[in-house]
Order: sequence, then structure tokens, then C-alpha cells
Amino acid sequence: MTEKKLAGDIENELLKTLKTRFDEYPERHQEINWQEVQTELTAHPEKLWSLNEMELTGGEPDVIKTEDGSFIFMDCSAETPKGRRSLCYDQAALDSRKKHKPESSVKATAEKMGIELLNESDYKYLQTLGTFDKKTSSWIETPEDIRALGGALFCDYRYSTVFTYHNGAESYYAARGFRGKLKV
Repeated sequence: MTEKKLAGDIENELLKTLKTRFDEYPERHQEINWQEVQTELTAHPEKLWSLNEMELTGGEPDVIKTEDGSFIFMDCSAETPKGRRSLCYDQAALDSRKKHKPESSVKATAEKMGIELLNESDYKYLQTLGTFDKKTSSWIETPEDIRALGGALFCDYRYSTVFTYHNGAESYYAARGFRGKLKV
């Protein structure tokens, strides 16, 4: 595999996995045609690379809607992806830690993967398609005014309700990661 492009066998295996997931959860993408999705994916190898990164880190990406003529994929794993936990929010938060620094930050990891963090609206929409984060939580895109004061936002699903909370951006927990989205 070269950077941002998958080898043919890995690409084929990923497309097979995505198609299987597409067929298994039709309620997530009513009125979306898989062949159209696959055509777009194969035309954009860098997007397939990003989806593979989502898959490798446990995100179980699935196409969940169309927006402005594009297909939107989101992490649909039952809990926040295992391969993206124990991260503080951004580089400034990582730099501020004197001891016990996490491996990286949410923002740096998402950028490296070529995906975006879900915002609060995205997270709430995702919860209309299933039940996610019953035992974990997920950092979400945080407004600049909150971040400027040292905070960051995260969401979870408890008591049949989506909750949005705040924490210091430098904090990190084994049960908190992040969910991403990718526009294709």
C-alpha cells in the first residue's frame, strides 16, 4: 500500500466489507444505491484509503446519507472505535500535559486519517439510525469559543437520551474516543 491509495486486494476486501455492511443495515441508507456509492468510491482512491483507516481502527464505517450530491459515511460501531480511544482533544491540549501524555490527539488522528470529527448535530443524527455509545463516549467538534476557554465537548447515549458534556481538552479516558465522518 502506498500513501492514500490501497493495494488492489485490500481495496477489493474493503469494498466487500462495506457492501456487506450496506446490505446488513438498510435502515441507515434508504434510497441510496450501492452501485452509485461504489462508483464514487473507486473514482476517489484517497477516500477508500480513509475508509480503510476508519475500518482498521474499529469504526465500522457505513454510508448513512447523501448531502450536496455526496455520500456521507460515519463510524457506526456500537461503541466509540477501539483504535481511537485514550486521546486528548487537540495539539494544544496534548502540549499542555506535563505527565502521562496520551499517544496523540483526536484532531491530529482525524486529520491523519483524512476524516472529520462529528459535530453535535451529526452525533444526534447518527443516534436516529441506531443506538451507539451506551458504554463509551465520543469527542465531538468543539466550537472555538469553548475551546478557547480550555474545554472540549463529547457525547454519549444513556437513559435513552443523547447527552452532550464538557471536559478539559487535555483529559483522556480509556472509554472515550471519537467518531468520524467522510464525504465522498
